[in-house]
Amino acid sequence: MGVIFAIIAGALMGVQGVFNTRVTESSSIWVTNSFVQITGFIVCIGAWFFTGRDSFANLLKIDSKWYLTGGILGAFIIFTVVKGMSSLGPAYAVMLILIAQLIIAYLIELFGLFGTEQVPFVWKKVIAVVIMIGGIILFKWD
Repeated sequence: MGVIFAIIAGALMGVQGVFNTRVTESSSIWVTNSFVQITGFIVCIGAWFFTGRDSFANLLKIDSKWYLTGGILGAFIIFTVVKGMSSLGPAYAVMLILIAQLIIAYLIELFGLFGTEQVPFVWKKVIAVVIMIGGIILFKWD
């Protein structure tokens, strides 16, 4: 199921990036970003009403309060995705976004950051990233 959810997430992120870029053409980046965050909040509250209603007070029990900055990161994610897609086009922007995500995620695992389980360094993974970068260059090469 994890593979299916990851594929759906990637597809949704690609579509959302294009949608947000198009909306920004008729408005501004921060108006679009606000609308996206507000409508997302409305969906989350609606889902919360139907799926158990866990207490928001549980958020205060989180050891590292830094983890609560995900929404702030989300605002900057939307900003950078829209700017990247409007400058580079959806396909090239998504390729660069994905390679950046992969590199950062591997570094987080490699160093065991943010409470993740630390994994050993493996050259094969570095080679895979280099191959992906080569694919990006080949894809963009006209």
